[in-house]
Amino acid sequence: QVHLVESGGGVVQAGDSLRLSCAASGRTVRMYAMGWFRQAPGKEREIVSSIRWGGGDLYYAESVRGRFTISRDIAKNTVYLSMNRLKPEDTAVYYCAVQNIGASNYDSWGQGTQVTVSS
Repeated sequence: QVHLVESGGGVVQAGDSLRLSCAASGRTVRMYAMGWFRQAPGKEREIVSSIRWGGGDLYYAESVRGRFTISRDIAKNTVYLSMNRLKPEDTAVYYCAVQNIGASNYDSWGQGTQVTVSS
């Protein structure tokens, strides 16, 4: 099993930037892809961005494309989400998740980190 710990959330103003980090530990050799999801109050969880752990296959939701950047540091087993030009509608709990080799979906989840963007 992979254990994930997110950090970097906080309260910012619209237009500000934040960088979220997600550190993975445990059976990291089986990681195939990592993704960032978010869930706003009263809304369903949605995928924000993802990256194949071996590189490539970047995905961004339309709502964040051009503002958010996903990256990873293999040596640190860490994935990042750099968020620029934040908007109030970006307010949510952000989760990172791992899709392990052989899994059909993301099957390891972090505890989440709150991002609040005030107008």
